[in-house]
Formats: sequence, structure tokens, C-alpha cells
Amino acid sequence: MSEEQNVPQDEEDRSHPGGGVAIGTMTGGAVASGSGASAEDRSQRTGTPEPVPDVTGLTLPVPAAGGVSIGTLTGGAVAAGLDARAVDASVRTGADVRQLLEALGELHGQLPLFARVEGNGVAEVEQEVTTVRGELQRTGEAPRTRLERLRDLLRGSGTAVSGLASALAVVQAIEQLLA
Repeated sequence: MSEEQNVPQDEEDRSHPGGGVAIGTMTGGAVASGSGASAEDRSQRTGTPEPVPDVTGLTLPVPAAGGVSIGTLTGGAVAAGLDARAVDASVRTGADVRQLLEALGELHGQLPLFARVEGNGVAEVEQEVTTVRGELQRTGEAPRTRLERLRDLLRGSGTAVSGLASALAVVQAIEQLLA
């Protein structure tokens, strides 16, 4: 007499990994493949989407059972295997935000060249640059009042850094973003 195996349904499913996933171009989102795998897209997207890469002539290998094959990946999250988990929590910003981040980075790099003397505004500018830059990097946006404050600090003649080309670039980028 043969003994019958009592295998719970979810354990039985794990023994059969299923097919694979083949993707030509992935520009965001989340993909998971495999028994018990899960995917979640928590990403934030603002502005104009990035151009999709040209995949003309691209040949994808056939993924193994439970595997993933991707031709080009410019964003997102991928996981494959038993209980794999993919979470895309990226923040993608538009061109205006990227331009402002670049300008803020350049100005931030020049601030250490200036002495922090009471009344010259360097410490105040540095604090605002750091705060705005951090918000943009974390969330893709900054409060309008913060942007206006930084713009006004850099426009005024009360700061030692207001004459820098990088300060002007920040002011112009903020004005373009607020328009």
C-alpha cells in the first residue's frame, strides 16, 4: 500500500517555479518571478518621461523557469527566485528639477571657499541649499516657500555668494521651476 503525501497547496506550488519573464525594455516599475515572488511599484514620477532606449535588433535570451530576462533597464526593480521581492521606490524628476539639482550641486561645491562671517549670508545660503537639495533628492520636489527663500537670498546683494555664476544658475533654475 502506498502512502499518500499531504503537501499544503502553497508548498506544492513552490516546487513548480513556473515560467520566466522576458522584457525588451523596462523604464520603471517592478517585476518579480518565481514561486512566492512579489513586486511593488512605489515610485514617484514627475515631469517628462525619459526617452525609451532603441532596442532595434535586440535578442533576449529565454529565461529559465522562474527567471527574468531584460534587454535594457533604465529604472525599476527586478527580483527572481523563491520568495523574491522587488520594490521600486525611486523618485524620478523632470528636466527642470534635474537642472536645479545640478546648479545646486555646483553652488554647494563652491560654498566651502567662503568664510562664514556674521552678516555675509554664506551660512544662511548653505543651509537653504542643503535643505532644498535634500528635499529634491528624496522626494523630487521642494516646498515653494523654500525655493522662493533661496532665490531671494541669492538675488539680493546681502550675501557674499550672490555674484557667483553658480548662484545665478540656481536662481534661473528656480524661476523656471516656479513658472
